[in-house]
Amino acid sequence: QMAAARVASYLRAHSAAEWKAYFLSTHFWGPVANWGLPLAALADLKKNPDIISGNMTAALVIYSSVFMRFAWHVKPRNLLLFACHATNFTAQNAQLARYFNHNYLFLVEDPIAKIDRLREEEEDRVAALAANQ
Repeated sequence: QMAAARVASYLRAHSAAEWKAYFLSTHFWGPVANWGLPLAALADLKKNPDIISGNMTAALVIYSSVFMRFAWHVKPRNLLLFACHATNFTAQNAQLARYFNHNYLFLVEDPIAKIDRLREEEEDRVAALAANQ
């Protein structure tokens, strides 16, 4: 109840015109459009690490770092843009870790790569059995 009262108080303190101006501004629509990057990165976490581009992923980590800083320092602070780039920064770092593990470190087998490998081995085994008959 206390949190609801605070939210209601905050909303009453700002006029409908202020909210309309915010929702019609680039301060709102820029970050909304930008959410495609982190959503794609999060979706790619379920894909085989063979498709990860190390160079592009590193570039996106740097890009999101720069724009997180920008979103924090711009006046007024753009927390929606900050959240977007913080999410992208986190997802891209997870992708970068998967990339290095899969291509260089070999510490653990990526579960998605393992599923793909087992599927290919099964297809090869079935094809070999069919060829022998």
